[in-house]
Amino acid sequence: MKKHIISGVKLTALCLVFFSGIYTLFILGIAQITPNKGKGEIVEVNGKKQYLNIGQSFTDTKYFNSRPSAVAYNAAGSGGSNKGPSNPEYLAEVQKRIDTFLMQNPEIKKSEIPADLVTASGSGLDPNISIQAAEVQVKRIAKIRNIDEQKLVHLITENTEKPVARVFGPEKINVLKLNIALDKLK
Repeated sequence: MKKHIISGVKLTALCLVFFSGIYTLFILGIAQITPNKGKGEIVEVNGKKQYLNIGQSFTDTKYFNSRPSAVAYNAAGSGGSNKGPSNPEYLAEVQKRIDTFLMQNPEIKKSEIPADLVTASGSGLDPNISIQAAEVQVKRIAKIRNIDEQKLVHLITENTEKPVARVFGPEKINVLKLNIALDKLK
């Protein structure tokens, strides 16, 4: 028994030193060689710093809508809603998002709404939307801003991020980058 306790204490001490010290310093070292020293991608918009890697709320109809957040875009409290797909509160929330989207985009059918425009991501902070989610909003934005739809489609194409090594993950669009580029269109 004593032998197992001593082994357990040694393993605990070893893990404590490794994960609290060595591993942490290793990850910190890797972060220092990345752009912006591991602090994320930061852009300045109208004198305010914005993080490209954290979802932002865009609800104004003249902008591309972002993915909903279960944590109100608060990076300190990252997480999903933890409500299952059959939870009545969750279903009501999703239905409310669908109704709002259909009200803002009357020419779109309910079946054409991509899931990422009405459901929050697991972290609640996803800064990206799918290509389909951007394209389904083109008519509304073109009408409100009096911009040719083809210009918006081209803008979406220009801001599309390809999968890592063109294999891992889907194509996506960072909503903040897209909306910054949208504001620069004349």
